[in-house]
Amino acid sequence: MIYHGKVKQVWSTDDPGIIEFRYTDQISVYDQIIPSLIPRKGESLNRTSCHWFKLVEEEGICKTHLIEMNAPDRCLARKFEVIREPGQIPKDMENVFVPLEVICRHYLSGSGWRRHKRGELTSEELGFEAGLTLEEGVKLPKPYLEVSTKFEAFDRLLDREEALEISNLEGSELDRILEIVLKVDEIIDREASLRGLIHVDGKKEFALGPNREPVLVDSFGTLDEDRWWDAEAYENGKIVQLSKEFVRQHYIETGHQPKLYEARNSGAEDPPIPALPNEIINRTSELYSDMYERLTGANFD
Repeated sequence: MIYHGKVKQVWSTDDPGIIEFRYTDQISVYDQIIPSLIPRKGESLNRTSCHWFKLVEEEGICKTHLIEMNAPDRCLARKFEVIREPGQIPKDMENVFVPLEVICRHYLSGSGWRRHKRGELTSEELGFEAGLTLEEGVKLPKPYLEVSTKFEAFDRLLDREEALEISNLEGSELDRILEIVLKVDEIIDREASLRGLIHVDGKKEFALGPNREPVLVDSFGTLDEDRWWDAEAYENGKIVQLSKEFVRQHYIETGHQPKLYEARNSGAEDPPIPALPNEIINRTSELYSDMYERLTGANFD
């Protein structure tokens, strides 16, 4: 095992240029791994992400790291060099991971909504007239792109200058990545809307392949990386979350999230995250398998 993240593992293979992603049934929120397993979650994530990778390649958007899905909860992928030290990637290096995450927002929700309420994200920045107070769930006039850190303890949003400094990308290379994100989200929006879903926002990661061409890597378009709403409910003025946002909401309502943020703001140790009740585990498991079917149009079983 090369790497063990919050919900997936990366393993070496007999080929030094190929790695295997193994998706576990673990679930995390607020950068904490919950001590509860969600049946079928790993398989749902792997199969959903492989579905999107295939569509991106078929439509010629960009190269991806995917070689093949070799088991329901595993896939083989191209390996890229990982350099964690900020600014240390040589400007001519190929086959290297880009140490950034790109977030694309289509509706005002989640942390974007909370930042707007606090006055940290203005209506003008989001594409509206200046000085407006926006409602949660409003559709943005155009996609709103943000870039965050990848290898820090907690994700931190970056301005363009620091993103280029950390990654050592040329401005044109970052622009190409952002352009690809928008094209990928056009595919996701098209497919999701066919099945009564709204793609609210999501994040993506990249590497630079031969000739420093962007390569889409990791996983995306799943319930872990993206937020989804039911389209019919939204048209009737109601937001129905179809992502693990309701798991986050459980920890807000039980008081864990406020205690966690208070500890982090004061520099104290994170309080341990409690296990989920069986009712939430079963509901989450059903959500992951059902959403695989809604996102891909294929049967889970």
